[in-house]
Amino acid sequence: MPWPVLLMARALEGGGSERQLREIAKALDRSRFHPHAGCFRPDGAGRRELEAAGVPVVHFPVDSFRSPGAVSAAFHLARYVRRQKIRLVHSFDYPSTVFAVPACRFLTSSAVVSSQRSHRDLIPRGYRRLVRMTDHMVDAIVVNCDFVRRHLEQQERVPPGRIQICYNGIDLEAFSPLDVPRPPDLPRDSFVIGVVCALRPEKGLPTLLHAFARVRHLRAGMKLAIVGDGPMLESLRSESAALGIREDCVYALSTEKVTDWLRAIDIFVLPSLSEALSNALMEAMACGCPVVASNVGGNPELVRSGETGLLFEPADAPGLASALITLIENESLRMRLAEAGARFVREHLSICASAQRMGGIYEQLIESA
Repeated sequence: MPWPVLLMARALEGGGSERQLREIAKALDRSRFHPHAGCFRPDGAGRRELEAAGVPVVHFPVDSFRSPGAVSAAFHLARYVRRQKIRLVHSFDYPSTVFAVPACRFLTSSAVVSSQRSHRDLIPRGYRRLVRMTDHMVDAIVVNCDFVRRHLEQQERVPPGRIQICYNGIDLEAFSPLDVPRPPDLPRDSFVIGVVCALRPEKGLPTLLHAFARVRHLRAGMKLAIVGDGPMLESLRSESAALGIREDCVYALSTEKVTDWLRAIDIFVLPSLSEALSNALMEAMACGCPVVASNVGGNPELVRSGETGLLFEPADAPGLASALITLIENESLRMRLAEAGARFVREHLSICASAQRMGGIYEQLIESA
């Protein structure tokens, strides 16, 4: 009989953690595991996607951890784990970690796993203290790159034996090089530098604006595509106007047709100030984009400078502009880096490989428990 496991997140759609939960739940070996998905906000396309794949979705109604409803939801979670004979519970983000780890540790006999998918400085301060408390309750913490492993060991003092690495995986059928029409917002013959990401401060997008202002004269009609939404949208628009590049910038809100944008981008740039293992960077590489990324976090684990892309130092607009000039003026280099990047993702970062590795972690912990 396959082991029932419960994968938890605050919601089932939105960012990289939610996407990885859905992909892992769908790709786990069903002869070994019967995945369930739990969340605070179950409505939306994420739930429909999972249920269509035969993954039951359970709602734990938590609006605030300070409300009595949170306690009721914790007992609901424990009853669900016992009733469904769940052998392992895995939280994918910090709200579900704070909620699920104590409840399952003290009220059930299941193995308990949390995730750390970014530097902890990005977790709100109040949550950060609670997440650190759960480090002592879990059987394992799954990280998505070696950078986060080192961060937990060296700065958070997590015992090395408690940390397991499972690199993110992507759907190689959905993300692959294809010749498709460009989104209508982009002129057909324009040279496009672009990024697809959440528009948050840690993404370092002003660096990209300043670098683009330095290179846009190299090609007539060059465009900068910024695809995504977030709290920095209006400030980025204002800054691009102040730099005199507003008419060359295309801002597109988050879209389900991410692959259409990636396949239209001639050079993909990820200028993050803080990053773990970027799904957006992996997806761009898989779609055949030559990539330029800041030398932070897990980016160097994907981008070997001069082999699978180019690196520059974070917040260094002149350095980024220099890398862009190199690629704009050298088509053969762009093609070589794009081919090598796509091959690297195809060989090492498929969702099948990630689900197989995650399954191995689950099996080890269940058998130990």
